[in-house]
Amino acid sequence: MPGSTFLTRVVEKDYHSVLIDYIKAADYEVSFGSTTIKLAREFGFCYGVDRSIDYAYQTVRKFPGKNIYLTGEIIHNPFVNKRLIQMGVRFLSGQYNSGEKLEDIQPDDIVILPAFGVSIPLIDQLRGMDCILVDTTCGSVLNVWKHVERFTKENFTALVHGKYYHEETIATVSRSTAHSGGRYLIVRDKNEAQKVCDYIRKPGNRSEFINLFAGCVSEGFDPDRDLVKIGVANQTTMLAAESLEIAEMIKDALIDRYGKCFYNYLFKKYGLVGI
Repeated sequence: MPGSTFLTRVVEKDYHSVLIDYIKAADYEVSFGSTTIKLAREFGFCYGVDRSIDYAYQTVRKFPGKNIYLTGEIIHNPFVNKRLIQMGVRFLSGQYNSGEKLEDIQPDDIVILPAFGVSIPLIDQLRGMDCILVDTTCGSVLNVWKHVERFTKENFTALVHGKYYHEETIATVSRSTAHSGGRYLIVRDKNEAQKVCDYIRKPGNRSEFINLFAGCVSEGFDPDRDLVKIGVANQTTMLAAESLEIAEMIKDALIDRYGKCFYNYLFKKYGLVGI
């Protein structure tokens, strides 16, 4: 977009901190008397968030006088979202919504898609309105979607490490159910993943399993059928180390149930299936 250098300076002005720069320059730790302040080395916005905010700022600058909407919070940061409201952006959902609805959107209006992305049904609905879409979806999220789409094409169940109600996870699993026969299962943490592993190793009461994961599985999910070929993906804001651990847990459970040869067959035929 034109004017990106100018907008980058505006973004930096809004989110730059001399104090943070000072602590970083001191190797992320400073002391004042008996008080020590330590700063996380990964402190700050990731590239995807920086890009998303930058695109939103550029959109406001590029389309003065236009109605500009966000489908939801661009990221889960109150300062960022309130700053966008100050700039005239309106929210179509969530805590910052002040009554605006999808039905209010006109063909000349601008709709920004947040860093988390949006579900396929929502993007299809927006495209049918002929409004101008500005897609700020994080590249890492797009990469996860590619994995989930590949799982579905190869008839694998997409097991997603994430929060079933989170915008990103909703968008991710929609990439599975958009295809006929696509299946997904969402686990919040290793404890829930262990319950899946237990069922893989020794199938139990099917109804109890489905009730346990109510709201976290695709329609018609059958653990006896759908926990054989599994591809693991994640909500990118979850702890990556835990996502990798869950992938290993699922791998070990499949090997225990079906044997190393079966797992190696899947690996050879379909390639690496995981995060």
